[in-house]
Amino acid sequence: MAYETAVKVRFCETDALGHISNISYFIYLEEARTDFFVELGFGADLEDWKVIMASAKCDFVSQGYYNQRLKVVSEVKKIGNSSFTIVHRIEDQESGQLIAAGEASAVYFDFKEQKSERIPDPLRSMLEKHLVKEGATHGQ
Repeated sequence: MAYETAVKVRFCETDALGHISNISYFIYLEEARTDFFVELGFGADLEDWKVIMASAKCDFVSQGYYNQRLKVVSEVKKIGNSSFTIVHRIEDQESGQLIAAGEASAVYFDFKEQKSERIPDPLRSMLEKHLVKEGATHGQ
């Protein structure tokens, strides 16, 4: 099951060429990821935040423009003992055209102890509900 986040491209997110600035895609992916984490039950309380990013990437497939309505589709690609990988597709909301594809690896982390922790079973179950379906294509 995929999680979707709507995005409307603001003028300040475009560059001198009139299309979405490269850095803006990472902002869209972060917004989708943090909303997805809250939906999964990782919490929105920064005092008890349990996720740290290990890596993030984005492939720019097509140009996006000011005022375009996009959707970021997020799914879980892989689940380890203390880490998991999320894949994202940024698509035009109307046509479904792929604009960008991203991937991020996250670690379940104890900030007080400064070390990774095993993902608790209830959260693991939530992640599993969002696993990419076998044979699905994601533009990556």
